[in-house]
Amino acid sequence: MKFLCQIWFDTEKSKLVPQTEWDALTQECITSDNRWRESGHLLVALALHEPSTAITVRLRNGETFATDGPFAEIKEHLGGFVLIEAENIEEAKTIVSSFPILKYCSIEVRPTYSIQDGK
Repeated sequence: MKFLCQIWFDTEKSKLVPQTEWDALTQECITSDNRWRESGHLLVALALHEPSTAITVRLRNGETFATDGPFAEIKEHLGGFVLIEAENIEEAKTIVSSFPILKYCSIEVRPTYSIQDGK
């Protein structure tokens, strides 16, 4: 099974972390990602730029509109995502529990399915 792991940061708290700490964490994450990639569990791992760099696209009355910034003002922001392969949600939880980034965020683990297959 594939699981999408969404990495959520408290926006205000994450701004207080010193850059040297983020740099050290980045190296830990690279090492961890490589280990899980080599084991065949990690399929994709990507970080996201700040929410202020986003655009939001909507379809209203048959017309497409794009606005600058995120969809909504929220206390937390999506900072990245990881797609993993695991036997079940328990194994996915074990894998995610080892991610160094967990010290600074919460990670939502959600099973995926193919809309074509419905599974």
